[in-house]
Amino acid sequence: MDIEFSSKEELYRRVKPALRTKKNELIKLGTKNIREVDIWNFLIKTKWKNGSNLCLFDIVNDIMQVDKEEINQYLIKAHQPKENNINLEII
Repeated sequence: MDIEFSSKEELYRRVKPALRTKKNELIKLGTKNIREVDIWNFLIKTKWKNGSNLCLFDIVNDIMQVDKEEINQYLIKAHQPKENNINLEII
């Protein structure tokens, strides 16, 4: 039986228990201030960026296999301040 989702939000709600479980595991391993949505965004921007027709099993498996060091690096980059594009004019 194939399960289809009409939106990313619907899929997110469906896999939220796996995201919560992984978040709690990462917190126990020392990752601070992590949210379910951080894990979700990490996977969307890295593992699933070119993916299509992913199976629910594969999505949950990817969530549970998230590497602590990779997610920490992603969080560091995501929270770094962006460079200000200051336009300095010489008068």
